Amino acid sequence: MPEPITALLVLLGAVAVLYGAVWFRHIRVAWKREPHELAGLPGPLLLGIGFVTDFLDTWGIGSYATTTALFKFFKKCPDRLIPGTLNVGHGIPTIVQAFIFVAAVKVDPVTLISMIVAAVAGAWLGAGVVAGWDKRKIQIGMGLALAVAAVLLLRQQLAGDVKFSEDALGLVGGKFWIGVSVNFVLGALMTLGIGLYAPCMILVALLGMNADAAFPIMMGSCAFLMPIASYRFIQKESYAVKPAIALTIAGIPAVLAAVYLFKKTQIETIRWVVFGVVVYTSLMMLYSAFFAKDEDRIPATAGTGN
Repeated sequence: MPEPITALLVLLGAVAVLYGAVWFRHIRVAWKREPHELAGLPGPLLLGIGFVTDFLDTWGIGSYATTTALFKFFKKCPDRLIPGTLNVGHGIPTIVQAFIFVAAVKVDPVTLISMIVAAVAGAWLGAGVVAGWDKRKIQIGMGLALAVAAVLLLRQQLAGDVKFSEDALGLVGGKFWIGVSVNFVLGALMTLGIGLYAPCMILVALLGMNADAAFPIMMGSCAFLMPIASYRFIQKESYAVKPAIALTIAGIPAVLAAVYLFKKTQIETIRWVVFGVVVYTSLMMLYSAFFAKDEDRIPATAGTGN
């Protein structure tokens, strides 16, 4: 394994430990403040949502749109807290994904590290903005973001003309700067709830890289940017504690199971199902935003919620 990749994995491990410590400290504070709300383990429905979404996430489908849809359908998380809950709850399972794929899949270290740094920078700026939005802004923003995600998923399904290279493991020249710049934008958009996986896979294809190279790039980007973005959401208490815990507890074994059971032939069918769910959720978010009562439009920093 190249030395830069080894160093990257060591740094990722340090980020995971630091992020876990910060989040655990906040959970303790939240539990002391609301012991009745946070007592006991999350219910089977929340754990099921965590398992299914992180399982699909490991296959490259993404977890943000599916988690948002399930939270919205089962009313398990207030709309205004969904962006923070997605980032906080899926953070550690995504780090597990990154460890596996960065270590196992060959990719040019310079390209990989540069695109990760760009995504982290975008997420840091984006999270600082989104964490302070009120409920209606988040509903409109996520509704539009999910609509974009649906277009990207459809594009991915129908893109028979987009071909991956078998040999290119990195980017050079103008393609390098395009890749870095676009990943910066994707990192910022991810804090709003538009997943990075599908657009990153399309980006890698359009830039002519090997298909497998997309996995360490997108998973490595998310593994670093999600703890960074989550810190901003935790600071502002702009996430739902128990749903986030459920995503993490169920997400880790889901990642391991998905890696073991990975079959490319099944992904195409699943993506069509996800596309339908994303379109439905986008419409529901926009409907809720434009028909919300005025008293519901409270600041996103008002509390942790469940």
